[in-house]
Amino acid sequence: MTAGDSVSMLRTSMAGELTYKDSGVDTRRAAAFVGDIGAHVKRTQQQRQLFGAFGLFAALYDLSDYKAPVLVTGCDGVGTKLELLLKHDMLEVAGKDLVAMSVNDIITTGGDPLMFLDYLGIAKLDEAKLVRLIAGMCDYLESCGCILAGGETAEMPGIVPEDVVELSGFCIGAAEKPDLIDPTTVEVGDVLVGFHSDSFHANGFSLVRRVLASRPGEFSEEEEKAMLAPTRLYYDVVKEIREAGVTPKAYAHITGGGLPENLERLFQGKGADLTIPHWDNAVCQKVLESVDAEDRFHTFNMGIGWVAIVSPDEVDKILSAGPGGVALGTVREGDGVTVKVAS
Repeated sequence: MTAGDSVSMLRTSMAGELTYKDSGVDTRRAAAFVGDIGAHVKRTQQQRQLFGAFGLFAALYDLSDYKAPVLVTGCDGVGTKLELLLKHDMLEVAGKDLVAMSVNDIITTGGDPLMFLDYLGIAKLDEAKLVRLIAGMCDYLESCGCILAGGETAEMPGIVPEDVVELSGFCIGAAEKPDLIDPTTVEVGDVLVGFHSDSFHANGFSLVRRVLASRPGEFSEEEEKAMLAPTRLYYDVVKEIREAGVTPKAYAHITGGGLPENLERLFQGKGADLTIPHWDNAVCQKVLESVDAEDRFHTFNMGIGWVAIVSPDEVDKILSAGPGGVALGTVREGDGVTVKVAS
């Protein structure tokens, strides 16, 4: 073997070595993506700012403005609604859903949403699509003064299917200890006030998808898109209630399990019999035609996505404070929550 042969073999060996990019993961492209979303990140830092720079290994927030801070945390996703959102290229809505599902949980405690982090699992980086997704997140985050503090974008070729995005969201909030909502103060005679939802939000879509599959061609593209309206963010409702000087005894975000299961977790040896208004939402009603008459109340929000429980003397104030409030019923002795639609 000559020296020339050795060099030739070395070149062949080096040319055959694989890079991370060859395996489907481009870390340099991913790093550049962080810069691409910079303008959206800045939108979420108008009311609050991080203690330190965005984009480091962890995010920091200064709690010194709070006298007795209590941390509040929430985590959720978009569920199987995501399949339909991807089908109709409604990425901005997926971003809003992701934020609302966690932020709404945070504010049931009386806490302020401070920071949000996301997890995005993808087969291959598609900057344009992910920027749209994050833009939707930032629309909601900006409206409630919550910082997009960071997140994880994981390229996982061979694990995550092409054209699929895995989504998880995490919210960190804080409240002054004396301002925390305390559901243990709920008493018999207290009034439940509901606030309207915009659609099924991000719950029950395994059943919705089953209905669509069982009735092929009966739902137009416009109808499907209408039922995919983003989860209502109830931050404005809570803000107006607070500004009206009302402190509810409990809040409930009506997600999977509907009104009965989400309210029952608040009660200890108590219950309620609720009458809700007819849900004036044509496409949701069309879906409900194929759903069991009882099961629908344990699956969907049925048009009421948020409930506040207040003492009777504060009912008038809360009805005038939040948009769309309606009295649903009162707390009674005895376990269980029943729901019926007003005739």
